[in-house]
Amino acid sequence: MGKNVAEVDLRQALKHYFGYDSFRGRQEEVIRYVLERRNVFVIMPTGAGKSLCYQLPALLMEGTAVVISPLVALMKNQVDQLRAYDIAAGFLNSSLSRKEYRIMQQRIARGEMKLLYVAPETFLKDDFLAILRQVPISFIAIDEAHCISEWGHDFRPEYRKLRPGINTINPNLPIMALTATATPKVQLDIQQNLEIQDAVVIKTSFNRPNLYYEIRPKTKDTVQQIIRYIKQHPRASGIVYCLSRKKTEELAKILNENGITAVPYHAGLDSATRTKHQDMFLNEDVRVVVATIAFGMGIDKPDVRFVIHHDVPKSIESYYQETGRAGRDGRPSDCILFYDYNNLMKLEKFLKDKPLSEREAGLHLLFEMATFCESAVCRRKQILHYFGESFDEKDCNKMCDNCRYPKERYDGTLEARLALEAVRQTHERFDMRHLIRILLGKRTPQIRTFKHDQLPIFGQGSHRSELEWKSIYTQLIIHEYLKKEIEDYGVIKLLEKGKRFLEEKKPQPIYFFKPQEFTSEESDVPVEDFKAYDEVLFDKLLALRNKIAKEEGLPPYVIFQEASLEDMAMKYPITMKEFENIIGVGPGKARKYGRPFIELIREYVEENQIERPEEFMIRTSSPSSAKEKLFIIQQIDKRIPLDEIARMLNISFDELLTLIEQIIYSGSKINISYYIEEVLDPDAVEDIWDYFMNAETDDLAEAEAELGDEYDLDVIRLVRIQFYSHYAN
Repeated sequence: MGKNVAEVDLRQALKHYFGYDSFRGRQEEVIRYVLERRNVFVIMPTGAGKSLCYQLPALLMEGTAVVISPLVALMKNQVDQLRAYDIAAGFLNSSLSRKEYRIMQQRIARGEMKLLYVAPETFLKDDFLAILRQVPISFIAIDEAHCISEWGHDFRPEYRKLRPGINTINPNLPIMALTATATPKVQLDIQQNLEIQDAVVIKTSFNRPNLYYEIRPKTKDTVQQIIRYIKQHPRASGIVYCLSRKKTEELAKILNENGITAVPYHAGLDSATRTKHQDMFLNEDVRVVVATIAFGMGIDKPDVRFVIHHDVPKSIESYYQETGRAGRDGRPSDCILFYDYNNLMKLEKFLKDKPLSEREAGLHLLFEMATFCESAVCRRKQILHYFGESFDEKDCNKMCDNCRYPKERYDGTLEARLALEAVRQTHERFDMRHLIRILLGKRTPQIRTFKHDQLPIFGQGSHRSELEWKSIYTQLIIHEYLKKEIEDYGVIKLLEKGKRFLEEKKPQPIYFFKPQEFTSEESDVPVEDFKAYDEVLFDKLLALRNKIAKEEGLPPYVIFQEASLEDMAMKYPITMKEFENIIGVGPGKARKYGRPFIELIREYVEENQIERPEEFMIRTSSPSSAKEKLFIIQQIDKRIPLDEIARMLNISFDELLTLIEQIIYSGSKINISYYIEEVLDPDAVEDIWDYFMNAETDDLAEAEAELGDEYDLDVIRLVRIQFYSHYAN
């Protein structure tokens, strides 16, 4: 500890303290900056490994690292995990008894803690700050940093008092701010409030390329459209979001009456009912959850195929988070929003009793949401622009309604000049709504107060509608002629590109998309569902798989994963040899489960006179790979420790586990219980075994997200190997 940063071998330290062989994503980069005592602002999505970014440097630096978090459960989980690694970690919050609290204070004062987790309220107490002034502090990490900003989705006033508290300890302490999501406005607010404008910002992409975004007009037959959509996707499960608790109850009832299994979910239900409904959804006893926005915080279902918004969310940030429940397994999923401006008016009424600054911020977010819904620009480009990320709409791959069904374009050179001129003539001091009223020639009290009805530009845009001007300004912002001033409630300012356009006598023509007119007519734009396999056969295979799984008391994925069923429904294997070469099958699993599937496929092919693919590709391994795998099987049969097998093959432990996984997924049965019993805690094995027995998928990312706070990845992989080999092969 306390080494020069250049001398630190971070991978060796990672292996020494936590047992991992490699970092994920940009973790190592973040840790280097922390070790250099730089201020760092980390924006990483949930599950990307933010906690390691402060845990490892805390162990490599002199003194105590203080982690400020509002999540009491998270503190305990992380401290328990760190103590399991024999790391001196503790927490101070309201969950401790008076005696426990006093003992922890004494340990802190003696400098025994390497990592100390505290709630913001605890951190700000005078007696606690006095203790911290007496001991060396390595750095301050502020988790859930979006709570600092009034513009964030979870504002907490006590977070805005953290910087003065830090200054009483040492104003030069390095600060690390961490959050899973932050718009440019929230990001700037965090940096300004914490006085870390010089921070290194580490940010990963917000793009979800597998999600299809579509906005439809909300009409009197919206519920019928929802029913029709769900019935057109009979195997899909999904979430329907509503604004009110009452609406969730009503819509769930209507769906059930129409043959769609659904349950409501909202904060008004008692805890037992909420848990029951959530479990029913996870276990696929029902296909649909109709929920208020409170739903989702405890769910991690990878195969949610659609998210439908019956009502408009309160912000683009909320929309991004709620649609983010779909397609976590990386497969194509639909996000459909039914838009009606009157819904936004209801949300606006909820703001009337809020403090002025909070009300203004809320109104601005609603205006952004309306602009997003009404725009004809690529939805993905707009979402990523909102989070400060550049995106070329060509890369959308027609995964939004505006790219799949482009709106009409027109030469908007005149309109661009008028829009930019309105910004210039008002000295770049007003928001979009005010500028549009000037262009339309509306003499509002505010316009008369500033004498903007006397400007040359006043009324010059009356040939276009308010909706069209909103779309024009949005497109000028996205294409960097203008910018929205994030420091001041959406004030519009000219960028260099916009200034040059105004100065040129004959500027390059600008073409704008016509915005979508949200009328009472039903949208006739279909949500397409492209499939390369035989869906009827897939349904039959799925039913057979689920029947066998129920008979054997196993999760369905243990029999065959959906990817295997899709491959069967595309290749129509009717011999054992063909079946062995289906994705994720192999000889062992083919022998164990293949016969009824082959018979079903053969009958289906004969009944429907299916022409099967002429060539069936046989997968083979390279000779060296096959030899390695045979060697591994032989050594496991001899009960040689796995780390010793890895050493004999001159490969890493991670590479060995990958080879063993290939062996079991090809259908070979192996038994590594001797190694698991030697190196793993029996309670840990039981926990992980129970997880896979009840999970919908054996996907490692999903398992790590669920179990990763308690068990490292290698432990989960070892148990998964034994579980899969035991039941599936």
